[in-house]
Formats: sequence, structure tokens, C-alpha cells
Amino acid sequence: MRSLHPVGGFIEVFVDCPLEECERRDVKGLHEKARAGEIAEFSGVSALYEIPLESELTVCPLTSDLTICVGKVLVCLETRGVVPAI
Repeated sequence: MRSLHPVGGFIEVFVDCPLEECERRDVKGLHEKARAGEIAEFSGVSALYEIPLESELTVCPLTSDLTICVGKVLVCLETRGVVPAI
């Protein structure tokens, strides 16, 4: 995706959360459906998931409150001029 955008025009945010926690929070049951073969190529279950090596920002919802994670994303977007500063 990064190569499809001009330099600086792509912002990758890595949400660093273990698969087990993602499954625990999965209110739609998508992980369960993927494990049952109902969803093909589901990252971390039936498809390889590679941790991004060059993300502009990493947030970890296990060690930071959701408000803090969202705040970090907003600051990143504000700093890059994507959204106006509040």
C-alpha cells in the first residue's frame, strides 16, 4: 500500500495486540469463523500475519488505555497535517 502513495502520504499504525486478545475482543466472531474455514485468508488464523517493520506509529491496547492510543493516532495525524490540530 505504501508504494501506491506519494512519499509521506501513507501512515501505517501498528496496533500491537496478541492474537489471543484480538480473539477475546472479537464481538463479531470473525476469528471463530476463520478457524471453522468460513473465512479464507484471515490474518493470523488462515493467513500469515507479518508485523510491520516501518510503521509510523505503534500503539498497544494492552499496556495503554484506549484514550491514550487514540490520542497518539490523532497527534500523528495532526503532526502530518492530515487533520487540523484540536
